[in-house]
Amino acid sequence: MLLLRRVLVSSAPSPRALFANPHRLLRPPKTLSPAVRRLTAMASEASSMTREAFRAAVTNTLERRLFFVPSFKIYGGVAGLYDYGPPGCAVKANVLAFWRQHFVLEEGMLEVDCPCVTPEVVLKASGHVDKFTDLMVKDEKTGNCYRADHLLKDFCKEKLEKDNTLPPEKVEEFNKILAILDDLSAEQLGAKIKEYGIVAPDTKNPLSDPYPFNLMFQTSIGPSGLSPGYMRPETAQVCIATMERSYPLELPRLISPRQGLLRVREFTLAEIEHFVDPEDKSHPKFGDVSDLEFLMFPREEQLTGKSATKLKIGEAVSKGTVNNETLGYFIGRVYLFLTQLGINKDRLRFRQHLPNEMAHYAADCWDAEIECSYGWIECVGIADRSAYDLRAHSDKSGAPLQAHEKFAEPREVEKLVITPSKKEIGLAFKGSQKMVLAALEAMSKTEALDMKAALESKGEVEFKVCTLGKDVTIKKSMVSISLEKKKEHGRKFTPSVIEPSFGIGRIIYCLFEHCYYQRPGKTEDEQLNVFGFPPLVAPIKCTVFPLVKIEKFDVVAKKISKALTAAGISHIIDITGTSIGKRYARTDEIGVPLAITVDSTSSVTVRERDSKDQVRVEVDEVASVVKEVTDGQSTWADIMWRYPAHTTVAADEEQAEP
Repeated sequence: MLLLRRVLVSSAPSPRALFANPHRLLRPPKTLSPAVRRLTAMASEASSMTREAFRAAVTNTLERRLFFVPSFKIYGGVAGLYDYGPPGCAVKANVLAFWRQHFVLEEGMLEVDCPCVTPEVVLKASGHVDKFTDLMVKDEKTGNCYRADHLLKDFCKEKLEKDNTLPPEKVEEFNKILAILDDLSAEQLGAKIKEYGIVAPDTKNPLSDPYPFNLMFQTSIGPSGLSPGYMRPETAQVCIATMERSYPLELPRLISPRQGLLRVREFTLAEIEHFVDPEDKSHPKFGDVSDLEFLMFPREEQLTGKSATKLKIGEAVSKGTVNNETLGYFIGRVYLFLTQLGINKDRLRFRQHLPNEMAHYAADCWDAEIECSYGWIECVGIADRSAYDLRAHSDKSGAPLQAHEKFAEPREVEKLVITPSKKEIGLAFKGSQKMVLAALEAMSKTEALDMKAALESKGEVEFKVCTLGKDVTIKKSMVSISLEKKKEHGRKFTPSVIEPSFGIGRIIYCLFEHCYYQRPGKTEDEQLNVFGFPPLVAPIKCTVFPLVKIEKFDVVAKKISKALTAAGISHIIDITGTSIGKRYARTDEIGVPLAITVDSTSSVTVRERDSKDQVRVEVDEVASVVKEVTDGQSTWADIMWRYPAHTTVAADEEQAEP
């Protein structure tokens, strides 16, 4: 039994405007004043825009403020490659740090760091060389390639969104295709593309039939180029291959975070490989998440054209909708992780894989999908990989990738004993001796007992040896089969693997959209951009502004900066002399949650980004106040209750002090 610690979770309010068709804002926290709620409602009405306009506004802000930019831009850039700028790097680092704290530290996991290049033999054994593919179609004249399912999805969505003359039966048909898209075979995809007359989007040329394309990036290992390898398609295989050495530490849970945003050529993965007894997939901490309720989209609802509905994860497991408790536990933990980052819970769903979509190894699999301007985007996969990987690598390498359970008390068990006669089998089968012996020893209990009964009644039996591809005759003298009672002090077994796999770049992009909103500026047409990041992931936790550029305020600002640094709080000082309103707007645009304005030598104002409320705090206390809020120890409502609100009159009096 694995020893797991209870996880305590806290969250902080973070209001933000979101498009939603119809466009709306998240409901502001109850701690905000009615005036702020009215302002938020005004922003909601003012920020109605199409998906494309919303996406353009977000992307423009992200690129202008250097959250991310196309790589190698001075040479024209490369499609699918991006650089994270300073604020983007900080957000990414904060997301990964919280991921590590939420999963690795809270769950007491073991951490491994493995090479990105993987020998072909490893991925051949795991099935990736043969099966890790997408269905592509090719422009028959130019040779340009496209994802077949993406072309069909785009066609159906465009028809539903833009063609107001569609008859009801066509609306139903296109919605059904979108629901079961991932379950369509190559033949079905090809038939629909031809039926709807879908052509290459760039040239309008006809398209080929769908064909499988392996998604792995092939390379060679060593100067000779004779050792093929691949940039690993997932971190799972290298983690699983270390199981033999890591398991003796008695904490059989391994993770490996890796190295940006929705569909890119290079991306960051964070994966967990949680080894579990295939005979007991219960989880000691499942009760901690069983009452969580969120949008779930089981395969039955998808196939019948229904929508995702809210369901408690405990109920989903008890009904068998989710395969087992451990899989359900990690679905719950993923929900907590994403919502604490700042993902809107009403635009997050867990969708079960359809039969044809299911990976070749999976017993059950759910995707955490986040809605953004591109639609529903898969950001996390939570799969029960069964024991497929460990068995495949054990068979290929010969290494015994097994776990051992020690019984508290010895157990008396009935053991099947198969004892082949090597001499008799050698004389009968000569060069095929080893294959026959291996097949006999690998028989299941049922197969062995059926053979025993046949040998006792007939003296011989026909036995299929798969590696020979034919049946052979086994005589009674060739094998002894019996059931014996033995005492066992433990058992060996091949664990199943529960794997949550996180696409960090996709999560970050969806977080950008979910946290972005606009609010009115000073003029009627002016809209100010704001990223309402929770303090947990904000790239910079606070700013320090001397109200005016005079020496005594600069001295106080430097004193506060020193205290913030000592407390480990990321911050910037802005002494440009620009108006305070413009400085607030600049930092709101990169999501800084708190701003300290030095307008006195004894006390300062602390402003909260989303409400724009301000309080007066003594200079010597301000660093600890900021730390309380950014660490999640206190909410902004707590701070407002403890400290006096800042007023213009008070500010005028303090600015006038000698």
